[in-house]
Amino acid sequence: MGNELKKKYGLWTAIAMVIGIVIGSGVFFKAELILNATGGDLPLGILAWLIGGLIMIICANVFASMATKYEFVNGVVDYAEVTAGKGYARFIGWFLSTIYYPAITSVLAWVSARYTCVLFDLSIVGPECMTLAALYLVAIYAMNMISPVLAGRFQVSTTVIKLIPLVAMGVVGTVTGLINGVTVENFTTVVRSDVTGNPLFAAIVATAFAYEGWIVATSINQELRDAKKNLPRALTFGSIIIVAVYILYYVGLAGAAPNQVMMDEGAQGVLKAFGNVFSSLGSLLFVFVVISCLGTLNGLMMGTTRGLYAIAVRDKGPNPQMFAQVDKTTNMPTNSGTLGVLLCALWLFFFYGANLTGGLFGRFKFDSSELPIVALYVFYIPMFIQYMRKENDLSVFKRYIMPGLAVLCCVFMPIAAVIAHGWEAILWFLVVFVIAMGIGAAFGLWKKGEEKITE
Repeated sequence: MGNELKKKYGLWTAIAMVIGIVIGSGVFFKAELILNATGGDLPLGILAWLIGGLIMIICANVFASMATKYEFVNGVVDYAEVTAGKGYARFIGWFLSTIYYPAITSVLAWVSARYTCVLFDLSIVGPECMTLAALYLVAIYAMNMISPVLAGRFQVSTTVIKLIPLVAMGVVGTVTGLINGVTVENFTTVVRSDVTGNPLFAAIVATAFAYEGWIVATSINQELRDAKKNLPRALTFGSIIIVAVYILYYVGLAGAAPNQVMMDEGAQGVLKAFGNVFSSLGSLLFVFVVISCLGTLNGLMMGTTRGLYAIAVRDKGPNPQMFAQVDKTTNMPTNSGTLGVLLCALWLFFFYGANLTGGLFGRFKFDSSELPIVALYVFYIPMFIQYMRKENDLSVFKRYIMPGLAVLCCVFMPIAAVIAHGWEAILWFLVVFVIAMGIGAAFGLWKKGEEKITE
């Protein structure tokens, strides 16, 4: 067939793709939060990184098995369709389009603005930061809509850049800290022993943001040479490398600045840590941190702009003819992208009012950087169960053991979220979830019927 994708990628390309997709702003943003969640207990923080990484590795391994079993599927919506049916796939697709992608993308815009403000000594909670976050959203959206080729090149270049500050801080910070004694002091001293709640569970939930994105790598299974062996290897080895890099960076920070400074000053403390280790080069490496955040924002924007389009091309959802349209010049779904960036703006406003001001929305608040990710793990459960039920030609290990462990991991995540965030935050998130899903139901998104793929 003339439109058949060729087997053109090898194992190392697939490993690099896994690493490039997952590593981004999360480790910079959540390293501070994990330190605060654990009261400055570094061993406990490292344990959280390990458990969060193990959850990623187990779930990634099951999806890799699915990818080799179902050759022509790409992304979580397609996996949902082949395992749990078309209705469930549209359910997840609508969730991704209205909650997951815009919520996480908006947080990434704020994180990018936050580190930019730290670099230029501006307030990270004032109007300057939020204005810059909005500008970043619009700029990245415009780049994707006007020049998708440029957006793709930007994504590739930032993949390389994002590793530089992580590895540099991990190696040099660790060595420096061992020489000057800061590392030993930070490992043997707990800053706060009166941390409320369960610090380990709170830290594990925080790692979910840093580890998110691995499922996208399964999209190249059709183009991967010897995919049945290489995709599971890529997801496993790539995930292990990611966990190692994150922990190395976390330990490097422990050698660069006292835990008390990092916990008290947050993002400003990270800048000081880079300055302590690299002197005048610290600011340059911090610029790489900002670029890394923008690269992750760009990758999420790619998904956001295509969210409703993926539903509309199946002749489902609100006004599918309009949202399935593709611009003839840019070859981009302009209408879908416009709605996507508007939803991002709405979620950015919510994040500002609920998480940064403290009282704008009263008690109506929850962490939109973590709970949508936890919800996605919950949505994996029926897929894993159906996979165990249907695939009777697999070995016991692939059919029952790994999917069973993945189900346990996915059950653990909402339990940890409840302990970490409390029932009230979970209930408010569920209110937003029910409203969003109700709107999808009003458009007949889950009605049975033949799907028609729009050309």
